[in-house]
Amino acid sequence: MFERFTRDARVAVIDAQAEAVEQDAIEIDTTHLLFGLLGPVEGLLADLGVRPELLREEVAKVRRRGGITDTDAAALGELGIDVEQIVDRVEQVHGANALAGRAVEPKRRRWFGQRAHRPFTTEAKHALEQSLREALELSDRHIGPEHLLLALATRPGPVADVLAAYGADHLTLRRALTRRQVG
Repeated sequence: MFERFTRDARVAVIDAQAEAVEQDAIEIDTTHLLFGLLGPVEGLLADLGVRPELLREEVAKVRRRGGITDTDAAALGELGIDVEQIVDRVEQVHGANALAGRAVEPKRRRWFGQRAHRPFTTEAKHALEQSLREALELSDRHIGPEHLLLALATRPGPVADVLAAYGADHLTLRRALTRRQVG
């Protein structure tokens, strides 16, 4: 499948790994894939009025809350559960960003040159597979960053929720991409 990736799509995946390494994450997840894509899909997002830095801020907020989006927090709030209060309490006891994921234990690292190898989470693997389906549905022979973004918007989870909250759900992205190809 990776032989179908364009240069920009491959760079986005490499950037996702760099993001995971920088965050000292155990695995490359869908948020890392999104961060890796923000440069290559900036024009597509701009067509929708979405600024990459806002997505980055929102994803950081979701990560801090252990994957709970604003929509989830609002729903829990209706049940009398204050997510921010819980997160604040957890951070008081366990430190800042305690719910954002665990750092790799040094004894478990495998080094290749200057970078630690990071495997993909199951959900990130599914998103990469979905990018092939997105390309095929658009009758494209290659898999570009736009197909990866469509895949992330399709897969249920925090990344799709954040994209949708900013008006970049799967259907809207597909329409914008089609308009760009026609125009």
